[in-house]
This record gives sequence, structure tokens and C-alpha cells, in this order.
Amino acid sequence: MLNQIKGLHHVTSMASDAAENNQFFTHKLGLRRVKKTVNFDAPDVYHLYYADELGTPGSVMTYFPFHNIGKGRPGVGEVGTTVFSVPEGTLPFWEKRFAEQGVAGLSRDEQFGEKRLSFAGPDGDGFALVEAKGDTRAPWIKGGVGNDEAIRGFHSATLRLRDGGATEELLKFMGYEAVDTSGNIKRLAVKDGNGADFIDIETLPGASFAGLGAGSVHHIAFAVENREKQLEVRKALMETGYQVTPVIDRDYFWAIYFRTPGGVLFEIATNEPGFDRDEDTAHLGEALKLPSQHAHLRDYLENNLQPLSD
Repeated sequence: MLNQIKGLHHVTSMASDAAENNQFFTHKLGLRRVKKTVNFDAPDVYHLYYADELGTPGSVMTYFPFHNIGKGRPGVGEVGTTVFSVPEGTLPFWEKRFAEQGVAGLSRDEQFGEKRLSFAGPDGDGFALVEAKGDTRAPWIKGGVGNDEAIRGFHSATLRLRDGGATEELLKFMGYEAVDTSGNIKRLAVKDGNGADFIDIETLPGASFAGLGAGSVHHIAFAVENREKQLEVRKALMETGYQVTPVIDRDYFWAIYFRTPGGVLFEIATNEPGFDRDEDTAHLGEALKLPSQHAHLRDYLENNLQPLSD
């Protein structure tokens, strides 16, 4: 069993409109846009990052907004729900806030003894807030939500699978342990994590497979401290039979990817070098930052990418 993985690093999804996506995360959720850059493989498409003040691993939601992309089809073989942590007693605040702002899909329930508010993103993305006990992570408090209510980072993510057995074994190999079961959902947790410590596996044997599109999660990333730890994980996964990509420089972290038995794309991402490598912490996410191979496109991109509000 591995011990290098310390919880979630980021979750990356697809969107249909960059400005709407930016407004939702910065104004409705009160997160900070910590990076405005472009897709490495499609530089005419933004890659937008939303997080806490510093872009701390375990708090980072990222998006590829492909203009007018078709809507995703929910199903198995994907991340179904991305869950954020909020302080105890704050769900009434959030429910009122979301209702006033026209956020769709609001519903309240309780899972694993935790109060939960589900809601939908602009493209029908599956989200929830959970009142988490003892989450001491510092929030971003300049996004219109006060310190007592603000999002602390990720709490968990739910994988929807036809058969969760093989993915559960993979997660256990990655350092997770089964800690609880509720109906057809099994919860796994990593010890000594970064606060974004839970993965839930929802088993839906008869469901159809998901179709990638707007509102879909493209991949889910797990955090390791540095490149040395990442290489240890890569070696162990390959020795177990997984097809893992070479290490890829993503400017703000180093990444490796592999497909899980249930069809979900996993990434292992380093905490280094971080989002302040190319702009001061006070001004994260303000200027358009380009990967070096796309620097020559700056004039074109600045004139043609959709304007975003602050």
C-alpha cells in the first residue's frame, strides 16, 4: 500500500461558457480565480482555476470552457458529484444564498452523518456542500462570503461505477481505507491527508455509461508532495499493471495520468511548484498566463478569448 498520496489535488471539468463559469465560481461560490491560462492542447480554450487564496492542493476546481460544447450525459464511469467543505451550521446560509442567486438543483439530505446541500453548476454539474467537523483550512474571504461561512476546500468526490470492486482495490493500493457504507455508497478515506480526504464509490450496476461534455468531470487529481514521491507512485502503479503516462509539466504542478478499471481518469499531481510561480500571490488569476509553447499566440488570444469579469 502506498503512503505518498495526501488527498485530492484538483478536479477538472468541462464547461460551455467561460464567462458564466467564471461568474458562478467567483461570485456565487465565492472562490478565488487563482489562474487564467489556456489548455495545453487547445490554446484557444481557457484553462481556469478556482480555489482558496493560494490555490492550495485540495481546494482547486479547474475548467476547460469549450464554447458551445454539447452537454455531458450523466452515467457511470465518471465523477458524479464534487463536494466542498463548509463550517457546521452554515447550510441555511448557503441554501438562502443559492436560492436568491438562482442556483439550480437545490436539495438537502444527510449522508454518513453529515448534513449536505446538493446543487447544480451552470452546465448541470453535480456539486454538494457538506458541513464538515473540525476543518481548519483557511478560506478565501474576498469573494463575497465571510470567514464563518466560506468554502474551505474539497471534502470528497463521488465516483459512479457499474462495479466498484476493482476501483476500491486500486484506491486501497493508493493508501485509502474503507471507513463506512451507506446503501450503495462506500466511503474511503486517506490517513494524514490535506483535508480533501474522502472518495465515495456509488455502485449503479444497471446504469448506462456517461458521455463527456459540458458539466462533466474530465479527470480527478490526487496530491503528492513532490516529484520524487510522484515517481514512486508511478513506478508502483506500473508494476501493478497500470498504463501510466510519462511525467508532464503543467507549469503549476507535474502530472501523470492513468485510466481506472471503472473508466475514470485519475491524475497524480505534485504540490510543487504552485500557482505563485509566475505571478505574485496578491494578483493570482488576474493576467493571462500562457504555456511557453503558446507564448507567440498572446496577441491573438488576448483579442479573441472571451472577456472575464474580475
